Amino acid sequence: MSKGLKNLSSKEYPGRVIIIGQDNSGENTVVIYVITGRSPSSQARKLDYDRNTIWVKPTDEEILKKGNIDLLIYPAIFILSQGIAVSNGKQTKDIKTYLEQSQNTAEILALALQKWSFEPDAPTYTPRISGCVLSQKRAAFSLIKRTSDSSSEKTIFEFSLKAGQGKMIATYTGENKDPLPSFFGEPVSVEIEKKTAADMAEEVYKALKPVKKEKDFRVGVACVFFKNLESGQYNVSIINRYERGKD
Repeated sequence: MSKGLKNLSSKEYPGRVIIIGQDNSGENTVVIYVITGRSPSSQARKLDYDRNTIWVKPTDEEILKKGNIDLLIYPAIFILSQGIAVSNGKQTKDIKTYLEQSQNTAEILALALQKWSFEPDAPTYTPRISGCVLSQKRAAFSLIKRTSDSSSEKTIFEFSLKAGQGKMIATYTGENKDPLPSFFGEPVSVEIEKKTAADMAEEVYKALKPVKKEKDFRVGVACVFFKNLESGQYNVSIINRYERGKD
């Protein structure tokens, strides 16, 4: 398992996770989105691919209604000719819009997320994590989290894509306690060693498996390998726990 994914496996509850990087060949840009959930409403979800979009959808409508549906159901990844937009909420739609208006990934996130704050899910106040990539050269993350005075702290991390390497950001530090501590610091470096979307999704899914007898918080993993944005050459692999069962 790669260095960064060992870091992921040490986290009992990372929340939502985004990884952006390149495969070893440097030919494929890699975007990965991960969902873990503690509550029944968070667990009652799946990742679903439809028409260039990866959606977070319900597996059980009745259980889902016990949570905040506005925060639980959303488009997680848009795959466009201009680039890729990814986030842990409905802000993905705004990132998609601004992908058409700039060639600078940091600027795209700054403009698209102007009106957004952390999630209104007291007492956790889950951070909004977002990312975008325009080509096989540049990408960026955004982290919006609550400060001690209840205002929003917005941080953007822009980085170059390099073969076999990636960056990872999460909503939480990984400690399973209340309230959940928000992610802080720089994005974590990840080695991307697998050659296909299916193999990479599998590696990330296994990295999230509980070490001992802790509760399995995994919900789903989606991985996109795209070789050429303009021609639409890409592959998607999704693993949903409700379909996969115990392993």
